[in-house]
Amino acid sequence: MTDLFSPYKMGKFNLSHRVVLAPLTRSRALNGLPQPALAEYYGQRSTEGGLLISEATPIAQEGIGFPHVPGIYTEEQIEAWKKVVDAVHAKGGLIFCQLWHAGRASHKIYQPGEGAPISSTNRSISENWKILMPDGTKNNFSKPRALETCEIPKVVEQFRQAASNSIRAGFDGIELHAAHGYLVDQFLKDGINDRTDEYGGSIENRCRFLMEIVQVVVAAIGSDRVAVRISPVINFVNAMDSDPLNLGLAVIRQLNTFQADMGTELAYLHVTRPRFMPSPEQIGTENEEAKLMLTLRRAYQGTFMSAGGFTRELGMTAIADRDADLIAYGRIFIANPDLVYRFKINAPLNEYVRETFYTHDPVVGYTDYPFLDQESNDEDSDMTKVCS
Repeated sequence: MTDLFSPYKMGKFNLSHRVVLAPLTRSRALNGLPQPALAEYYGQRSTEGGLLISEATPIAQEGIGFPHVPGIYTEEQIEAWKKVVDAVHAKGGLIFCQLWHAGRASHKIYQPGEGAPISSTNRSISENWKILMPDGTKNNFSKPRALETCEIPKVVEQFRQAASNSIRAGFDGIELHAAHGYLVDQFLKDGINDRTDEYGGSIENRCRFLMEIVQVVVAAIGSDRVAVRISPVINFVNAMDSDPLNLGLAVIRQLNTFQADMGTELAYLHVTRPRFMPSPEQIGTENEEAKLMLTLRRAYQGTFMSAGGFTRELGMTAIADRDADLIAYGRIFIANPDLVYRFKINAPLNEYVRETFYTHDPVVGYTDYPFLDQESNDEDSDMTKVCS
């Protein structure tokens, strides 16, 4: 039976198992520069033939929407990332860099000259949503500025350059972040995109920005090093669409056509399940969720990765039922650097501490979660103290 521990061939990459580290913003890259702690953190979670996806990595200063996230647009950042990638490769692991532009999901304090964040629209994110500020407080998102049509090629080029920079840094590939209400998703979703040019209106037009990025990035680094993440049904930071299933299918149709024309597949398509959102009212029933994900999975012609609320058992079932080829784990991978091993022997898991997700400490809540053998040693040490 195929399960989480069955090997998988992802294009030219041979994976020894299907457990993937999901992209997770951690705010430990002080001033946008990967620190030594990142090398330790990713190295801890690396396994022979295992795939990791980096935290969301801005392609330009304009793309920042969170404090202390690592960029991939300066030489200093590229050099710093090399140490992180080397730590993963030393363990026999693979790592893709998730390329990110926050778009309107930002604040002027993160922007060059404190300008307005760019987007597909001039409309702001609701004040019901808040952005984390550099000092740890929360604030409203800044009012965005809609990109002029003539400005869009510049942003496409920033994605291409960031992809090339990622390969120079040693990454095995890149994942285009086209999900969760960030810039590319702001073009995809009709609840945000109110443009009247060739990038707005019809589903095909709203997919244009994403497909232009895919085309130039593939031309730069090769299709087998390029992946795409989408979340058609997720309404994080007001990223709503009136017909999410058809939006997802439209993206997949265009990706399938592109792959057929190229005669080769992308590395994978990464889709976030609705249960990524915390409220049951936002995701509907589980039957509706399962039907939507299964429809997208059956439509895509290539490697399909799923993420969002998976446990070991749910992951095993999804792989066995062929509902996904790979499963990405987030919060429980934060708390369990040896998650793959714990899953393999079905061992208990450490509990994550949510309060430390976005702190800037290089150790606490980051690299100090114990491995299973450390816990056993600690218990033996405690027993020795009792016996003595």
